[in-house]
Amino acid sequence: MPALSTAHLLPIGMLVASNVFMTFAWYGHLSYKSSALWLVVLASWLIALPEYMLAVPANRAGHGVYSAAELKTIQEVVTLCVFALFSVFWLKESLSWNHAIGFALIAAGAFFIFNGKA
Repeated sequence: MPALSTAHLLPIGMLVASNVFMTFAWYGHLSYKSSALWLVVLASWLIALPEYMLAVPANRAGHGVYSAAELKTIQEVVTLCVFALFSVFWLKESLSWNHAIGFALIAAGAFFIFNGKA
């Protein structure tokens, strides 16, 4: 397996950071159900702006070393990992065996995306 360079790791780091913003933008308001909907929509949009400011450059830089399908796969796996942590620590929801099986199937899909080159 070749060594991972900054060109390989920087887009992943940026996607992790963007997904933290995205997860809070999409789901953070669930802890504030008494807040007005217009207010949580506005707050979500403001949180989503830095997400886009990280995701778009991450994909542009990453496309030099990853295919579009690989970038999307990285993004989905990162999203799943961030969301799982968010669910447990922010929303105080537990994960169960069916979640673990679903995550394992997604990980298997990622394996095939990255190891299916001829």
